[in-house]
Amino acid sequence: MNTKKSMSKVISTTTARSQFDQILRRAAKQQARFVIEDKGMPQAVLIGIRDFIKMAAPEPEILKIIGEESKRKGTNKLTMRQIDAEIKAYRREKRLKNASR
Repeated sequence: MNTKKSMSKVISTTTARSQFDQILRRAAKQQARFVIEDKGMPQAVLIGIRDFIKMAAPEPEILKIIGEESKRKGTNKLTMRQIDAEIKAYRREKRLKNASR
């Protein structure tokens, strides 16, 4: 069975029935996608809930822009500890500026 995110694995209804637990687990954990055929005709698609949510409620454009900017600047690789330290440093600097006025 194929586990690539963007690829769909075509399976028969018989396979879907006999291996449902395994197929469901792969859809949920590995984001695998399955096209279920009956007599050679596609009838249904089985996808994990994350893929479904992405399709049902696509990411707002502003979040895509923020994500792209974060990747460009390299800030997407910061840990939570590093982010917290940056926030504390910024707040400290702001307090010092306000105190000196």
